[in-house]
Amino acid sequence: MPRIAIAAAAIVVAVVVAVVLTRPSGGEKDGGGGGGSGGTISLQNAAASGPDPFTESTARQPAEPASPPVQVPTTAPPAGDNSVRQYEGSRRGLYGGTKNAPSCDVERQIEYLAAEPAKNKAFAQALRIEPPTVPDYLRSLTPLQLRADTWVTNHGYRDGAPRAYQAVLQAGTAVLVDNRGVPRVRCACGNPLGEPVISKTAPRPVGTPWPGYRLENTVVVKPAPKPVKTFVIVDSKTGEWVARRPGDSNADRDKPTKAPTTAPTGTATSPTPSSPKPETPPSPSDQPPESPVDPPAPDTGTTTEPPAGETTAEPPPDTGTDPGTDTGAPSDPSNPSGPSDPSAPAS
Repeated sequence: MPRIAIAAAAIVVAVVVAVVLTRPSGGEKDGGGGGGSGGTISLQNAAASGPDPFTESTARQPAEPASPPVQVPTTAPPAGDNSVRQYEGSRRGLYGGTKNAPSCDVERQIEYLAAEPAKNKAFAQALRIEPPTVPDYLRSLTPLQLRADTWVTNHGYRDGAPRAYQAVLQAGTAVLVDNRGVPRVRCACGNPLGEPVISKTAPRPVGTPWPGYRLENTVVVKPAPKPVKTFVIVDSKTGEWVARRPGDSNADRDKPTKAPTTAPTGTATSPTPSSPKPETPPSPSDQPPESPVDPPAPDTGTTTEPPAGETTAEPPPDTGTDPGTDTGAPSDPSNPSGPSDPSAPAS
């Protein structure tokens, strides 16, 4: 009898463990994303607050979703060779905005968090800073707008703590960017942002895709190797190119500058899981041809920051300044402007 009882107890324990291990995570149930090991990825419209916002919106201007967003890849990846493009945050033309008009109200964000110490603590925890330093940290960030659908780790506020989940933010989303050019706060909800966790298993999209959305056309912003001296952005309303200083939360020191001589496209790739193909592939007439390339090396595991892979989309030859970190002051506004952004889609 004791042996039978022990065996029965072992069976019960095994059943309970199996149920717990196979039950979907909370993120998958509510569309929160559920981390980075496969799971789900939340598609977040530029104007939507998303699940579990930290604060009310601090976006100063109505969201202007860019659909389709700036075309990052020069051609669609070959079948079975899906990859996410990585860009250094200093790359000229990677971000947009409005001249002399910040996309986010930093002081309002500070006030919201200061009024709720528990949220302020959770906000600091997600960004790995100390709670008393939150105001100074926020004032060091630069208000900009995404020009491409961007993959991030978002953080909702739930049960007194930050809850991380994978998300794609639509082009046109207002964000606060750190001095290495990485998005750190989403202004529509006050959520802290981190670099994405990319796994070999395809995440299941949760939410309604917008026109032009494709997982393999999203981008990942990686930190620039050194602090950015000037963000070169495009005015989303006028098409004018603008130089914005980091940490200029009021955008009152913007100056006109020349357009970049190369498209705002990345050169590094990281293997990512396949995703559903679009109903209609990009038109060859809209994008320049690309020579065949070898597929990127396979990913060896999940990392917090996607490793650099093989080059799959080379930008046009650079005939001017280095498109990386700006090391000088904005050019003389009296000079003739350069060519328009070659990566921007026709309106």
